[in-house]
Amino acid sequence: MLNNTSTPVPGSRILGLGHYQPSNVVTNDDLVARGVDTNDAWIRSRVGVAERRFADPDETVIDMAEAAASKALAAGGVATSEVDLVIVATCTMPSPVPSAAPQLAHRLGIEAPGAFDVNSGCSGFTYSLNAASASVLSGQARNVLVVASERFSGWIDFADRSTCVILADGAGAAVVGRSDDVRIGPVVWGSDGALSEKVIINPTTGFFEQDGQSVYRWATTRMAPVAREACTQAGVDAKDLAAFVPHQANLRIINMIAEKLGIPSDRVARDIVESGNTSAATIPLALSKMVERGEVPSGSPVLLLGFGSGLAFAGQVVIAP
Repeated sequence: MLNNTSTPVPGSRILGLGHYQPSNVVTNDDLVARGVDTNDAWIRSRVGVAERRFADPDETVIDMAEAAASKALAAGGVATSEVDLVIVATCTMPSPVPSAAPQLAHRLGIEAPGAFDVNSGCSGFTYSLNAASASVLSGQARNVLVVASERFSGWIDFADRSTCVILADGAGAAVVGRSDDVRIGPVVWGSDGALSEKVIINPTTGFFEQDGQSVYRWATTRMAPVAREACTQAGVDAKDLAAFVPHQANLRIINMIAEKLGIPSDRVARDIVESGNTSAATIPLALSKMVERGEVPSGSPVLLLGFGSGLAFAGQVVIAP
C-alpha cells in the first residue's frame, strides 16, 4: 500500500470497538488453591477483583490483538484495505523486537500499513488513540486501527500476593476514522518520571513489581484534576458524561476518582471486578463491553483516563460510536 498525503479533515471519531478475553477464568479461590497466601474477602476488599482471565500457554499477545481487532473492524464497517496505520499498545511482548503492530497487520491481511507499538503501560491506549486521531486529522491516514493487548500472566510472581491478585490478560481495539466534527477531544497528558521505579518489570527476575501504596496516593490525588481538565478542553461537564472509563487499576482508586468528579456510580466502568487489571487493554476492553451491552448510547460523551507505569497519564473525552 502506498499512502499519499491528503488534506487535513475537520475531526476524527471512533468508528468501531472490539474486545477479547481468554476463556480461562481464574477466580480468587483458584489463586488460593494455587498456593497464593490470600483469600477472596481480602482480594475483594483491597483491589475489588472477583475473577480474571489468563491466556492459554500457546495464546499470545498477537493472538488476542487479532481477535479484538477483527471485532472492531467489523463493528466499524472498515475493510482491511482501508486501514493505513496500525498502532498496538502493549508492554508484555515476550521480547522488544520484533514489535507487535507489523505482525498484527500481516495476520489481518492489511497490506504494508504504517505500523508501530506504544509502550506506555497502563496509559498506552489513550496515548495511542491520540496518535491515531492526530494521524487522521493531519490527513496522513484515512483509518487507523488501535489495539491494546496485554498478557501479564507470563510476568506474574505468584509469591507476591500484592500483584498476582490484580493482573490479567486481554485485548481491546478501536478503529479511528474521519469525521465532520470533533468526536475525539483534546488529550490532557503528562508524566512523573521521578516515580517511574514504582511500577517495573524487575530485570533480574522478569516479574512485575509495584509500590502499590505510592501508586495509590499518586492516582487518587493527581488524576481527578486531569480528568476535569479533559472535560473542560472538550467543553463537557462531568455530570453530562454518559460514562467514565478509567484505567482499571484498583476498584478503590476508580471509586475515589469518580466521587471527586461527581460522576454517578452507574456511569462508571468497573470491569476490574470481572476482568482484573490488563494494563493498556483495560480502557478499550471496558468501553467495548459497555457499548456492546447498550450501556453507552451512540453519540454520547465518554471520559477516558489512562494512568500508571511511567508514571504517565492521559485523559480525553470521546463520542461513543
